[in-house]
Amino acid sequence: MKRHRLNFLIVPVFLLITITGFAQTPQPIRIVMIGAHPDDCDIKGGGTAALFAAMGYAVKFVAVTNGDAGHQTTGGGPLAKRRYEEAQESARRLGIAAYHILPNHDGELLPTLNVRLEIIREIREWNADVVISPRPNDYHPDHRYTGVLVQDAAFMVGVPNVASDVPALRKNPVFLYFEDYFQRPNPFRPDISVDITAVFDKKVNALDAHRSQVYEWLPWIGNYATEVPAEGPGRIKWLATRYTRKITPEARKTLETGYGKEKAQAAQHAESFEICEYGTQPTPEEIRRLFPMIKMP
Repeated sequence: MKRHRLNFLIVPVFLLITITGFAQTPQPIRIVMIGAHPDDCDIKGGGTAALFAAMGYAVKFVAVTNGDAGHQTTGGGPLAKRRYEEAQESARRLGIAAYHILPNHDGELLPTLNVRLEIIREIREWNADVVISPRPNDYHPDHRYTGVLVQDAAFMVGVPNVASDVPALRKNPVFLYFEDYFQRPNPFRPDISVDITAVFDKKVNALDAHRSQVYEWLPWIGNYATEVPAEGPGRIKWLATRYTRKITPEARKTLETGYGKEKAQAAQHAESFEICEYGTQPTPEEIRRLFPMIKMP
Protein backbone atom coordinates (compact mmCIF):
# COMPACT_ATOMS: atom_id res chain seq x y z
CA MET A 1 0.00 0.00 0.00
CA LYS A 2 1.43 3.37 -0.99
CA ARG A 3 0.49 6.63 0.61
CA HIS A 4 1.19 10.01 -0.98
CA ARG A 5 3.61 12.04 1.03
CA LEU A 6 2.09 14.99 2.86
CA ASN A 7 4.04 18.05 3.87
CA PHE A 8 2.79 19.39 7.20
CA LEU A 9 3.02 22.95 8.40
CA ILE A 10 3.65 23.10 12.14
CA VAL A 11 2.51 26.45 13.60
CA PRO A 12 0.72 27.54 16.77
CA VAL A 13 -2.57 25.82 17.36
CA PHE A 14 -4.89 28.61 16.36
CA LEU A 15 -3.19 28.93 12.96
CA LEU A 16 -3.19 25.23 12.09
CA ILE A 17 -4.29 24.30 8.59
CA THR A 18 -6.80 21.56 7.83
CA ILE A 19 -5.78 18.51 5.85
CA THR A 20 -8.43 16.59 3.95
CA GLY A 21 -9.15 13.51 6.01
CA PHE A 22 -12.12 11.21 6.31
CA ALA A 23 -15.72 12.24 6.83
CA GLN A 24 -16.52 15.05 9.27
CA THR A 25 -16.95 14.10 12.94
CA PRO A 26 -20.55 13.88 14.19
CA GLN A 27 -21.65 14.67 17.74
CA PRO A 28 -21.31 13.49 20.48
CA ILE A 29 -17.57 13.62 21.00
CA ARG A 30 -15.73 10.43 21.96
CA ILE A 31 -12.26 10.48 23.51
CA VAL A 32 -9.76 7.70 24.12
CA MET A 33 -6.59 8.25 26.15
CA ILE A 34 -3.93 5.56 25.73
CA GLY A 35 -1.11 5.05 28.23
CA ALA A 36 1.49 2.37 28.76
CA HIS A 37 0.41 1.46 32.31
CA PRO A 38 -2.69 1.55 34.51
CA ASP A 39 -2.25 5.07 35.95
CA ASP A 40 -0.50 6.85 33.05
CA CYS A 41 -3.68 8.38 31.59
CA ASP A 42 -4.84 9.44 35.05
CA ILE A 43 -1.56 11.26 35.72
CA LYS A 44 -1.31 12.97 32.34
CA GLY A 45 -4.96 13.58 31.47
CA GLY A 46 -7.16 12.85 34.47
CA GLY A 47 -8.34 16.44 34.91
CA THR A 48 -9.27 16.85 31.27
CA ALA A 49 -11.02 13.47 31.32
CA ALA A 50 -13.05 14.55 34.37
CA LEU A 51 -14.14 17.74 32.58
CA PHE A 52 -15.14 15.79 29.47
CA ALA A 53 -17.05 13.24 31.53
CA ALA A 54 -18.92 15.96 33.42
CA MET A 55 -20.12 17.35 30.07
CA GLY A 56 -21.45 13.93 29.04
CA TYR A 57 -18.62 13.02 26.67
CA ALA A 58 -17.68 9.35 26.24
CA VAL A 59 -14.18 8.93 27.67
CA LYS A 60 -12.17 5.71 27.70
CA PHE A 61 -8.73 5.04 29.16
CA VAL A 62 -6.58 2.24 27.72
CA ALA A 63 -3.46 0.81 29.39
CA VAL A 64 -1.36 -1.06 26.83
CA THR A 65 0.30 -3.18 29.53
CA ASN A 66 -1.21 -4.72 32.64
CA GLY A 67 1.33 -3.22 35.05
CA ASP A 68 2.47 -6.59 36.41
CA ALA A 69 6.07 -5.46 37.03
CA GLY A 70 5.45 -2.11 38.71
CA HIS A 71 6.06 -2.89 42.37
CA GLN A 72 9.02 -3.56 44.63
CA THR A 73 7.66 -6.59 46.50
CA THR A 74 4.82 -8.14 44.45
CA GLY A 75 4.42 -8.86 40.76
CA GLY A 76 2.87 -11.07 38.13
CA GLY A 77 -0.79 -12.04 38.26
CA PRO A 78 -1.53 -10.76 41.79
CA LEU A 79 -0.12 -7.31 40.98
CA ALA A 80 -1.93 -7.18 37.62
CA LYS A 81 -5.20 -7.99 39.42
CA ARG A 82 -4.59 -5.32 42.03
CA ARG A 83 -3.79 -2.71 39.40
CA TYR A 84 -6.87 -3.64 37.37
CA GLU A 85 -9.05 -3.08 40.42
CA GLU A 86 -7.30 0.23 41.16
CA ALA A 87 -7.90 1.37 37.57
CA GLN A 88 -11.61 0.57 37.75
CA GLU A 89 -11.92 2.53 40.99
CA SER A 90 -10.07 5.46 39.44
CA ALA A 91 -12.48 5.39 36.48
CA ARG A 92 -15.42 5.48 38.89
CA ARG A 93 -13.98 8.48 40.72
CA LEU A 94 -13.31 10.37 37.48
CA GLY A 95 -16.72 9.47 36.07
CA ILE A 96 -15.31 8.09 32.80
CA ALA A 97 -17.08 5.35 30.85
CA ALA A 98 -14.38 2.66 30.62
CA TYR A 99 -10.84 1.72 31.63
CA HIS A 100 -9.50 -1.09 29.44
CA ILE A 101 -6.25 -2.91 30.22
CA LEU A 102 -4.57 -4.94 27.49
CA PRO A 103 -2.88 -8.28 28.36
CA ASN A 104 0.71 -7.26 27.64
CA HIS A 105 3.45 -7.59 30.27
CA ASP A 106 4.78 -4.47 31.96
CA GLY A 107 8.37 -3.71 30.99
CA GLU A 108 8.26 -6.01 27.94
CA LEU A 109 6.26 -3.93 25.45
CA LEU A 110 7.49 -3.86 21.85
CA PRO A 111 5.90 -2.11 18.84
CA THR A 112 4.76 -5.36 17.22
CA LEU A 113 2.03 -5.84 14.66
CA ASN A 114 -0.17 -7.72 17.12
CA VAL A 115 -0.15 -4.89 19.65
CA ARG A 116 -0.73 -2.34 16.89
CA LEU A 117 -3.83 -4.28 15.85
CA GLU A 118 -5.03 -4.26 19.47
CA ILE A 119 -4.76 -0.48 19.54
CA ILE A 120 -6.46 -0.08 16.16
CA ARG A 121 -9.37 -2.13 17.49
CA GLU A 122 -9.58 -0.07 20.69
CA ILE A 123 -9.76 3.18 18.70
CA ARG A 124 -12.29 1.81 16.21
CA GLU A 125 -14.53 0.17 18.79
CA TRP A 126 -14.75 3.48 20.63
CA ASN A 127 -15.37 5.35 17.34
CA ALA A 128 -12.91 7.92 18.66
CA ASP A 129 -12.88 11.55 17.65
CA VAL A 130 -9.81 12.35 19.79
CA VAL A 131 -6.93 10.00 20.64
CA ILE A 132 -4.32 11.05 23.22
CA SER A 133 -1.09 9.14 23.92
CA PRO A 134 2.58 9.69 24.90
CA ARG A 135 5.15 11.06 22.52
CA PRO A 136 7.62 8.41 21.30
CA ASN A 137 10.49 9.85 23.34
CA ASP A 138 10.54 9.08 27.04
CA TYR A 139 12.68 7.53 29.78
CA HIS A 140 10.53 4.37 29.89
CA PRO A 141 10.55 1.97 26.91
CA ASP A 142 6.87 1.10 27.47
CA HIS A 143 5.98 4.80 27.17
CA ARG A 144 8.09 5.22 24.05
CA TYR A 145 6.65 2.18 22.33
CA THR A 146 3.08 3.15 23.24
CA GLY A 147 3.72 6.42 21.40
CA VAL A 148 5.10 4.54 18.39
CA LEU A 149 2.19 2.08 18.39
CA VAL A 150 -0.42 4.83 18.41
CA GLN A 151 1.42 6.70 15.65
CA ASP A 152 1.48 3.49 13.61
CA ALA A 153 -2.28 3.12 14.14
CA ALA A 154 -3.10 6.70 13.18
CA PHE A 155 -3.59 6.06 9.47
CA MET A 156 -4.50 2.38 9.68
CA VAL A 157 -7.69 3.01 11.67
CA GLY A 158 -9.29 3.98 8.35
CA VAL A 159 -7.98 1.07 6.26
CA PRO A 160 -10.73 -1.60 5.97
CA ASN A 161 -8.42 -4.52 5.19
CA VAL A 162 -6.37 -4.02 8.37
CA ALA A 163 -7.95 -5.56 11.50
CA SER A 164 -10.96 -6.28 9.31
CA ASP A 165 -12.90 -7.87 12.17
CA VAL A 166 -13.72 -4.34 13.39
CA PRO A 167 -15.18 -1.83 10.88
CA ALA A 168 -12.74 0.86 9.78
CA LEU A 169 -13.41 4.45 10.78
CA ARG A 170 -14.85 6.75 8.15
CA LYS A 171 -13.30 9.71 9.90
CA ASN A 172 -9.70 10.28 10.90
CA PRO A 173 -9.44 11.18 14.60
CA VAL A 174 -7.42 14.07 15.94
CA PHE A 175 -4.31 12.54 17.53
CA LEU A 176 -2.68 14.38 20.44
CA TYR A 177 0.30 13.83 22.73
CA PHE A 178 0.36 14.08 26.52
CA GLU A 179 2.68 16.70 27.98
CA ASP A 180 6.22 15.72 28.92
CA TYR A 181 9.47 17.51 29.77
CA PHE A 182 11.91 15.76 27.44
CA GLN A 183 13.93 18.10 25.21
CA ARG A 184 15.43 15.77 22.61
CA PRO A 185 14.94 15.35 19.72
CA ASN A 186 12.47 18.23 20.22
CA PRO A 187 10.64 19.70 23.21
CA PHE A 188 6.92 19.30 23.84
CA ARG A 189 4.74 22.00 22.23
CA PRO A 190 1.54 22.93 24.16
CA ASP A 191 -0.89 23.39 21.27
CA ILE A 192 -3.93 22.90 23.52
CA SER A 193 -4.01 23.73 27.23
CA VAL A 194 -6.94 22.96 29.53
CA ASP A 195 -7.50 24.69 32.87
CA ILE A 196 -8.21 21.82 35.29
CA THR A 197 -8.20 23.89 38.48
CA ALA A 198 -11.88 23.19 39.14
CA VAL A 199 -11.40 19.41 38.96
CA PHE A 200 -7.88 19.05 40.35
CA ASP A 201 -9.18 17.59 43.60
CA LYS A 202 -11.13 15.00 41.61
CA LYS A 203 -7.98 14.10 39.67
CA VAL A 204 -6.02 13.67 42.91
CA ASN A 205 -8.82 11.54 44.35
CA ALA A 206 -8.58 9.30 41.26
CA LEU A 207 -4.81 9.03 41.64
CA ASP A 208 -5.39 8.01 45.27
CA ALA A 209 -7.14 4.90 43.90
CA HIS A 210 -3.79 3.76 42.41
CA ARG A 211 -2.44 3.03 45.88
CA SER A 212 0.12 0.45 44.74
CA GLN A 213 1.71 3.17 42.63
CA VAL A 214 1.38 6.59 44.26
CA TYR A 215 2.05 5.43 47.83
CA GLU A 216 4.26 2.36 47.29
CA TRP A 217 6.04 1.74 43.97
CA LEU A 218 6.71 5.25 42.66
CA PRO A 219 8.02 6.53 46.02
CA TRP A 220 10.21 3.42 46.36
CA ILE A 221 11.74 3.60 42.86
CA GLY A 222 12.01 7.39 43.15
CA ASN A 223 13.73 7.24 46.55
CA TYR A 224 11.16 9.35 48.38
CA ALA A 225 9.26 6.61 50.24
CA THR A 226 10.07 8.21 53.59
CA GLU A 227 8.02 11.25 52.54
CA VAL A 228 4.75 9.31 52.22
CA PRO A 229 2.48 10.04 55.20
CA ALA A 230 0.73 7.29 57.11
CA GLU A 231 -2.92 6.54 56.37
CA GLY A 232 -5.14 9.52 57.08
CA PRO A 233 -6.13 12.97 55.74
CA GLY A 234 -2.50 13.99 55.37
CA ARG A 235 -1.95 11.46 52.61
CA ILE A 236 -4.32 13.02 50.10
CA LYS A 237 -2.93 16.49 50.87
CA TRP A 238 0.59 15.18 50.28
CA LEU A 239 -0.54 13.55 47.05
CA ALA A 240 -2.02 16.81 45.78
CA THR A 241 1.28 18.56 46.47
CA ARG A 242 3.26 15.76 44.85
CA TYR A 243 1.22 15.91 41.62
CA THR A 244 1.03 19.67 41.31
CA ARG A 245 2.96 20.60 38.18
CA LYS A 246 4.13 24.12 37.41
CA ILE A 247 2.41 25.60 34.36
CA THR A 248 5.15 26.41 31.87
CA PRO A 249 5.32 29.87 30.28
CA GLU A 250 4.48 28.30 26.91
CA ALA A 251 1.38 26.58 28.32
CA ARG A 252 0.33 29.80 30.06
CA LYS A 253 0.40 31.57 26.68
CA THR A 254 -1.82 28.85 25.19
CA LEU A 255 -4.20 29.23 28.13
CA GLU A 256 -4.36 32.97 27.41
CA THR A 257 -5.26 32.27 23.79
CA GLY A 258 -8.06 29.95 24.84
CA TYR A 259 -9.42 31.51 28.03
CA GLY A 260 -8.29 35.12 27.98
CA LYS A 261 -5.47 36.64 30.02
CA GLU A 262 -7.34 37.04 33.32
CA LYS A 263 -8.57 33.43 33.52
CA ALA A 264 -5.24 32.10 32.27
CA GLN A 265 -3.33 33.94 34.98
CA ALA A 266 -5.77 32.64 37.62
CA ALA A 267 -5.34 29.00 36.55
CA GLN A 268 -3.49 26.96 39.17
CA HIS A 269 -3.47 23.60 37.39
CA ALA A 270 -3.49 22.74 33.69
CA GLU A 271 -2.99 19.83 31.30
CA SER A 272 -1.53 20.45 27.86
CA PHE A 273 -1.49 18.48 24.64
CA GLU A 274 0.50 18.62 21.41
CA ILE A 275 -1.16 17.95 18.06
CA CYS A 276 0.37 14.97 16.28
CA GLU A 277 1.07 15.59 12.61
CA TYR A 278 -0.64 12.29 11.78
CA GLY A 279 -4.43 12.17 11.70
CA THR A 280 -6.80 15.08 11.18
CA GLN A 281 -5.21 18.50 11.61
CA PRO A 282 -7.87 20.55 13.39
CA THR A 283 -8.78 24.15 12.65
CA PRO A 284 -9.23 26.57 15.57
CA GLU A 285 -12.97 26.10 15.23
CA GLU A 286 -12.63 22.32 15.39
CA ILE A 287 -10.47 22.57 18.51
CA ARG A 288 -13.12 24.67 20.22
CA ARG A 289 -15.76 22.12 19.25
CA LEU A 290 -13.70 19.20 20.54
CA PHE A 291 -12.63 21.05 23.73
CA PRO A 292 -15.68 23.17 24.64
CA MET A 293 -14.37 23.69 28.18
CA ILE A 294 -11.88 26.15 26.64
CA LYS A 295 -13.93 29.34 26.63
CA MET A 296 -13.06 32.99 26.20
CA PRO A 297 -14.67 35.25 28.85
